Amino acid sequence: MALLEEWQKVAYNEKTEKSQLQRFWQNYFFLEKGIYEKLLTNPDEKVEGSVKELAEKYQISVMEMTGFLDGINDSLIEPNPIETMEEDTHVSLAFDKVKLYKNMVDAKADWLYDLPMWDDIFDAETKKALYLEQKRSGTVHVGKKVGRNDPCPCGSGKKYKHCCGK
Repeated sequence: MALLEEWQKVAYNEKTEKSQLQRFWQNYFFLEKGIYEKLLTNPDEKVEGSVKELAEKYQISVMEMTGFLDGINDSLIEPNPIETMEEDTHVSLAFDKVKLYKNMVDAKADWLYDLPMWDDIFDAETKKALYLEQKRSGTVHVGKKVGRNDPCPCGSGKKYKHCCGK
């Protein structure tokens, strides 16, 4: 069984008691924050190796590293093969800084996008702009409703009711 499947069975198990699952995620988020602190301290460092080697480097279990790799995958310059990943699969943690920051905002992970290391990567103005851009990207803007006697928005010159409003 691929590591990702094992991770998902544990992390998203609906049969697990709620308090136990809460403790699991609290612990995971604590470990995740520690890894991001190290990664963001030197954001241009090339971090790669097998899943097992990276788990040892960051002093976490292979399962926890699998969860981390699943979470960061959308922010990587080149995504890892997380669906088929095993302990000896070679992976890279080379991330796109802008994507990572926006994905943290999208995940509402304030404990991650508020890390002080971001201050050395982006100035306050850039962080605010990225934050707002990400928040706005999920907002749906509904245009003004076309009335039946209004000119048709297709540009035909006819009233809406005699054109596209039929």
